[in-house]
Amino acid sequence: MAVEDLGKKAADLAGQAGEFAKQNADKIQDALGSEQAEGISDKILGGAADLANKVTGGKFADQVEDVRANLDGKIGNE
Repeated sequence: MAVEDLGKKAADLAGQAGEFAKQNADKIQDALGSEQAEGISDKILGGAADLANKVTGGKFADQVEDVRANLDGKIGNE
């Protein structure tokens, strides 16, 4: 498969994903506000924050925590 074909396929899939998101916006919003999403997001955001702090030697720990808290407030139910 040529690079151009891969690019076209990726663009087609992105368009389909966007259309799916538009058609199911309410369901997606409900899923993002669920208890399950809260648990998953806590694990992912905590891991990402730990990695960022490890890579930076904790130099930006306050900023990392602010970003983590901001994102956590947008996903899940807590």
